[in-house]
Amino acid sequence: MTDRLKFRIFAHSWTSDWNHGNAHFLRGLASQLGQSGHEVRCYEQEGSWSRANLEQEGAEVADRAVRQFERMFPDLDVRFYKDDFRFVSFATEELVLIHEWNPPQLVNALLALKKKLGFRTLFHDTHHRAYTNPREMLQLELGQFDGVLAFGEAIRRIYVDGFGVRRAWTFHEAADVVHYVPAHASKITDVLWIGNWGDEERTRELQEFLIIPVRESRARAVVHGVRYPQQALQLLAQAGIEYRGYLPNLEVPQGYARSALTVHVPRRFYANG
Repeated sequence: MTDRLKFRIFAHSWTSDWNHGNAHFLRGLASQLGQSGHEVRCYEQEGSWSRANLEQEGAEVADRAVRQFERMFPDLDVRFYKDDFRFVSFATEELVLIHEWNPPQLVNALLALKKKLGFRTLFHDTHHRAYTNPREMLQLELGQFDGVLAFGEAIRRIYVDGFGVRRAWTFHEAADVVHYVPAHASKITDVLWIGNWGDEERTRELQEFLIIPVRESRARAVVHGVRYPQQALQLLAQAGIEYRGYLPNLEVPQGYARSALTVHVPRRFYANG
């Protein structure tokens, strides 16, 4: 084996970050692998859920976000495939990295192809479902992977001790320090929260650490994010918080720079370890 590897990375979407919190890390990872001398191809299903929802934001918003991605990551070789999961055959020297936000049919189709062609596969898990919904994860033929990259030690132990995976490594998500650096701008808000509502996994925490303090202090507050139900929008309005909807991931540093205070409210499962 030479020092130069051939990575084939399957992610739910590369071109869209709509409700896709892993996009910034996956893009940065693929870009850095390429800059380190490896050959990287990024695979995305046509009409992915994230990309389809981004386009529902309107042509102008969607086009701006996609063009911004293409401008900031010109080195990424993004290839689209159809939902029949038919791919160009991979060679034995290639390493196929499959992110967890892919349909089980795709994952198992790639594993079936692996049995025929002999390439290496790694499963990349950046979610808590191994703990909160193990039955869903066991739909995958986990034993066929050559290893698992788990985003935390607790999740890694579940794969080894609970799922019987032979090789698993803790692989923390990290900041893309090439594209995400501190920006400088005039402050126009007091408090900024950027994040999705969270599928009821942080509703109580958002009330405690954002909505109630803003209401009591009468601070000028802004929220960006998607998938806010009507009840959530009413809570924001009653607290005097301005809801501005979707913000492209690559514009987050500028958003933070324009606020005196920013808050981060993780989902409950992550906060509780």
